Amino acid sequence: MQKIKEFLLVLKTNPIKADLFIILPLCVLICLGVYFVTKHHFNDLAQQQKQEEVYFKKYEGNLSRHLSLPLTEAGISKEETGRIIAKLDSVLDMRRLAPRDKYLLTMDEEDNFKMLVVTKDFSRYYVAQSNGELVAGILDISVKTRKRFASGTIDSSLFASMQSYGLKPGFIVDFTDVFSWTIDFNTETREGDTFACYWQEDYTADGTTLNETILAAYYKGKFSGDNYAIRFEDEFYDQTGKISKKMFLKSPISVRGVRISSRFSRSRMHPVLRIRRPHLGIDYAAPIGTPVESVADGTVIFKGRKGGFGNYMEVSHVNGFVTCYGHLNAFARGVGNGVRVRQGQTIAYVGRTGLATGPHLDFRIRQKGVYMDFLNNKNRSSAVREIPKNKRDEFNKIREEYIKILNDKAIKE
Repeated sequence: MQKIKEFLLVLKTNPIKADLFIILPLCVLICLGVYFVTKHHFNDLAQQQKQEEVYFKKYEGNLSRHLSLPLTEAGISKEETGRIIAKLDSVLDMRRLAPRDKYLLTMDEEDNFKMLVVTKDFSRYYVAQSNGELVAGILDISVKTRKRFASGTIDSSLFASMQSYGLKPGFIVDFTDVFSWTIDFNTETREGDTFACYWQEDYTADGTTLNETILAAYYKGKFSGDNYAIRFEDEFYDQTGKISKKMFLKSPISVRGVRISSRFSRSRMHPVLRIRRPHLGIDYAAPIGTPVESVADGTVIFKGRKGGFGNYMEVSHVNGFVTCYGHLNAFARGVGNGVRVRQGQTIAYVGRTGLATGPHLDFRIRQKGVYMDFLNNKNRSSAVREIPKNKRDEFNKIREEYIKILNDKAIKE
């Protein structure tokens, strides 16, 4: 009680302290009031913003069908779809679209169209809704480049083995094409063979690979020996600086899991007729639709049905050679009688037409009317070209760099 009396006496004799005694509690009360009012206000704003958030629906995929279909399936009317397509066509020739091209369609929560983006090659083409109107434009994609390397050992087929190391089918076919005149990967691959490849890759910021260019490749086979391929001015040379292009490819089918199911024979039991008769060709077992390539430059001299061969084609080459392709499922577009074809060009597709127990290619070769065993004659002739003398130093520098990379990295991995 005595302490309280002393405190009141101080307030009475000292007005400044008395004012502070009154003011300080008021300040505390005001601050608390402001805090609670402000907190409640911001909560209201946050709740309002949350309610006003717009949720977009996205539809994306590859253009394996006409672009109008995913738009109408997303709920856009045919009339509006037509306007969107027409607007896009003002910045992109729609006829150039391919199945690998991509689209991204954006709609708001009320299923109103907002934007369409089509990605093709190195550009993005867009149509967007802006202030009630459709606008279109082009955005270039930033492309980066990096060098990559892979090596491994063959433990089954080349195709399956390279896939197990993360290489894509298209890249594997490019690898086999590099050695298409020196190695037949359908018949000369052995378990324990090794490979290495060094390539340049173009990619976008999102990691999409746009292009892969092989710079150097190596294949060491028990049957084929050591084989190097060095890229120089868009051609592949061996380590000596020579490019040897055989008259015939090693196989009419690039490696895609094919196998030889029947070889050249003067007397073979026919699988359908069950009688012995000559089989003057090579049977390559492969899935229906597998591309068939012309093994050499030439001219188509027959295309059509031919008895037990079903769909059949013949190509005439220099020096009296003719190659024959039977049991085809279909012929390549634009390839017909009298048409010139290039070595490695797709001319038809594997089938099982005619007398065939399963899908395969019956491939034959004859010279001046006499059939021969292709596996024993496919290296008959070649055209050798060397690095020009004025380019030799430049080639040697690139060769040493690439071979060192192939050998060093293959050892480390």
